[in-house]
Amino acid sequence: MSMIYKSDTEAIEGFVSKHKELTAEIGKVIVGQEETVKNVLISIFSKGHCLLVGVPGLAKTLLVNTIADALGLSFNRIQFTPDLMPSDIIGSEILDEQRHFQFIKGPLFSNIILADEINRTPPKTQAALLEAMQERQVTAAGKKYVLDNPFFVLATQNPIEQEGTYPLPEAQLDRFMFNVWLDYPKFAEELQVVKLTTSDKKAQLNKVLNAEEIVFFQDLIRKIPVADNVIEYAVKLVHKTRLTGEHTTDVAKKYLQWGAGPRASQYLIIGAKCHAAMNGKFSPDIEDVRAIAVPILRHRVVLNYKAEAEGMSVEEIIKQLM
Repeated sequence: MSMIYKSDTEAIEGFVSKHKELTAEIGKVIVGQEETVKNVLISIFSKGHCLLVGVPGLAKTLLVNTIADALGLSFNRIQFTPDLMPSDIIGSEILDEQRHFQFIKGPLFSNIILADEINRTPPKTQAALLEAMQERQVTAAGKKYVLDNPFFVLATQNPIEQEGTYPLPEAQLDRFMFNVWLDYPKFAEELQVVKLTTSDKKAQLNKVLNAEEIVFFQDLIRKIPVADNVIEYAVKLVHKTRLTGEHTTDVAKKYLQWGAGPRASQYLIIGAKCHAAMNGKFSPDIEDVRAIAVPILRHRVVLNYKAEAEGMSVEEIIKQLM
């Protein structure tokens, strides 16, 4: 192991300083967006995947590219289009000169995948990507191929244009740990962005980690102990979103059509462990669960007509439940 820490305590301290370094490196290129960067890093270290939703031009591709650079990982961007086939992303078999079939790997064989505009591609291709996310392997011509480790998918979705799109079904949305909304930059941030991007200066990024170190920290985060009351808080929060059951709430009955499944509870705990570790804590508390609850629950609860008629947002409802 390239990382020599005498104990887990020391390893967490190492993680805190690496995280600070990472944030500083990313900040050389990405202005603002602290919350987004934090959530993307949490999902990488939690072995999750992330869905970024935002209008065009908010530097989603640049963000992913920058994070991949600072993490020292290989990166591929796949532009999803209506005519993209599963073999275009997985790879396909070709006949070589010796008349043997040879598998040519597609762009999915990389550490970080940016799946750009995932809702522009038909369900068949979406499903191929989602199999890869879930199983961390792909199947081509009946053979299984294991993907690189670490493997992380960042999918982007444009919320405005709905013509010619194939919205992801709830079951597939559930595979994403986080659903992160990107907002327009603040005025001061946009000034800085324009200054940075319209000059001839290019920021030089240092690689802060490598693949082996990332896997080490992913395993370290899994080892962090969690108190029972924190697990109970997380599971109860998820149960409060459901329309039936012992913890169901009036808010859910009034405004929700559908609640979150058990994956939400798992991600709340793993995400809370990672959030705690980033802040130098050796075990997460309820505050860590609350800090990441909105992007984890946002795409797992479905509003009903009443909520839409009253202009209630998912975020408001989650905050009420907390």
